[in-house]
Amino acid sequence: MGKPSIPKGTRDFLPKQMARRNYIFNTAQIVFKKFGFQQIETPAIENLSTLTGKYGDEGDQLMFKILNRGDKFKKAVDHGEKESDFAELALKYDQTVPLARFVAQHQNEIVFPFKRFQIQPVWRADRPGKGRYREFYQCDIDVVGTDSLICEVEFIQVFYEVLTALKIPDFNIKINNRKVLAGIAEVIGEVDKIIDITVAIDKLDKIGIEKVNEELASRGLSQKAIDQLQPLISFEGSKQEAFSFLRTFLKSSETGMKGVEELAYIVDYCSELNIDKCLTLDLTLARGLNYYTGAIFEVSCKNFKGSICGGGRYDGLTDQFGLKGIGCAGISFGADRIYDVLEENNLFPQDDMDGLDVLFVNFGLKEEHYVMTFVQQLRSKGLSVEVFPTAAKMKKQLSYADYRNAKHVVMIGENEMNSGTIRVKNMLSGHQEDCLFDDFFQKL
Repeated sequence: MGKPSIPKGTRDFLPKQMARRNYIFNTAQIVFKKFGFQQIETPAIENLSTLTGKYGDEGDQLMFKILNRGDKFKKAVDHGEKESDFAELALKYDQTVPLARFVAQHQNEIVFPFKRFQIQPVWRADRPGKGRYREFYQCDIDVVGTDSLICEVEFIQVFYEVLTALKIPDFNIKINNRKVLAGIAEVIGEVDKIIDITVAIDKLDKIGIEKVNEELASRGLSQKAIDQLQPLISFEGSKQEAFSFLRTFLKSSETGMKGVEELAYIVDYCSELNIDKCLTLDLTLARGLNYYTGAIFEVSCKNFKGSICGGGRYDGLTDQFGLKGIGCAGISFGADRIYDVLEENNLFPQDDMDGLDVLFVNFGLKEEHYVMTFVQQLRSKGLSVEVFPTAAKMKKQLSYADYRNAKHVVMIGENEMNSGTIRVKNMLSGHQEDCLFDDFFQKL
């Protein structure tokens, strides 16, 4: 057997990393609950039929499919049939489609509008790279059962509160509307190419305008249509200038104008709430997933390539699971990318979040039994406390205290037992003193 390893695009998390990840999740959950969202979970695996066709061709190709097993599978492969034809299950690609399935399946057990949050891993057979993983956590909130644009305004508020609480530097919440994109396709005479247009222009930040134009041509758009798209693709200006441009460009499209008015409603609302300074109207923001129907969001931050959050409105996704005419919208925090941003900018709290409050030195069996009452009292107050498991050399026990980032080390030997005192070492300052346990307990 070779050197132990894990698949590319996956990671092990050490205790310190887990503490930092939980800091992100806990910060987000506090905000989610403040806005009335409730937690659920869905399985890691879904029926392949549930997931297929919801993400576009590229998304479907990035799904991890689970092959069937057994005699029927073996015989089929032996006869030359493709293994890929024998997959009925897949790892979930995101949380949104499983949520639509969940809502349709449990519609009689929940109340609409249904506001949920979900923190679980998802899997994509993507090419691993910086900030891009095959297994990663999504931290989502969604509202199902209403088409009110207040949902979109709340999402921007949640983005703002969570990212501000995490001290993310110079974050930018970009917004567009899928109806605007549909209207653009109408205006340039390429209604049937709406998916091709959105998939291509969604890559503008990654591949540049020339490559986007090449992809548009390869997807069958006429040169005239590509030329008509150029003012849109190359547009730069303020939110008000963008609205003026769109109202002129889309004046012949009822769908497009509806998208513009929805955007204006959201932006004006955010202005009233004084959270519009971090909001940008991005006319090329498309997000390639097929299920979006209205507002779409993407969040980036200073000196970090790629997005750290995203989302949008996806009315009607539950239709495919038998629950018709239901409004849905949601956003997702890319916890792993946010972790990278916090680490690169040294933004995690300086005090170690996984350290011990107190380590009791072990001097032997008699002393070990003596300190257990004290240990129990400290733990009853929610403090993190350990007794070193063996009477090892003092140097080894203090080294362990350093490794565990213990704040205090308590030493109770035979002399301390006889005098009814304890010896406490403050591991941050190095100061050491003798005192009564009750006094130490009160200080903590």
